[in-house]
Amino acid sequence: MTKVVIITGASRGIGAATALLAAKQGYAICVNYQKDKASANKIVNTIQATGSKAIAVAADVSKEIDVKHLFKITENDLGPISGLVNNAGVLDQQTKFENMSVERWQRIFNINVIGSMLCAREAIIRMSTQHGGQGGAIVNVSSAASFIGGANEYVDYAASKGAIDSLTIGLAKEVAAEGIRVNAVRPGLINTDIHASGGEPGRVDRLKEAIPIKRGGTTEEVANAIMWLLSDQASYCTGSFIELAGGRR
Repeated sequence: MTKVVIITGASRGIGAATALLAAKQGYAICVNYQKDKASANKIVNTIQATGSKAIAVAADVSKEIDVKHLFKITENDLGPISGLVNNAGVLDQQTKFENMSVERWQRIFNINVIGSMLCAREAIIRMSTQHGGQGGAIVNVSSAASFIGGANEYVDYAASKGAIDSLTIGLAKEVAAEGIRVNAVRPGLINTDIHASGGEPGRVDRLKEAIPIKRGGTTEEVANAIMWLLSDQASYCTGSFIELAGGRR
């Protein structure tokens, strides 16, 4: 039976790279996106051209009704869900903590934390052996910011990723006996356009000398780690983290 995975925020960056790699490994993929339909459809078309199954589903992961719709459509079109990659995430303009608004904090936590929690809950309901499921795997995309802290730039984003770390540990313990593994990756400075969202497209180049490896990471490097954690090769791995930060601490 073909394994089915939902990848949130998969129209670009790490999510898109993971979707393309999952297709190569024989998965059927739901490419979730919020607004960029054209990019999501491009990923789907690329996957379908290789003979693999893929669909694009619009959903704001911070909204419960959207998340339920996302899972329902995926099940109807692709079959029982066996994997979830909680990748959708946002940050805001670089600034000191004292300048941040409540509205900014709410947006970041609603998408980065509540969104991951909503998706994880829907995945567990379907995959848990206690509910008649066949088990599965959840991979949360955290960040090296969770332990670096994001001072003077993204303390709120870092705090949201710290919450993802706690979610990973707690859920892993809670659902391990139900056939579900929960792990996370912690990417560091990766070459994606998320840095432009924070107002500094060249941030990786500015900071690369502070990375022991002396370069930023690629989305494909992160995707490789995500797909290993999803795979049966990681069958004894739960509640664990793979750091992809080039040695930066």
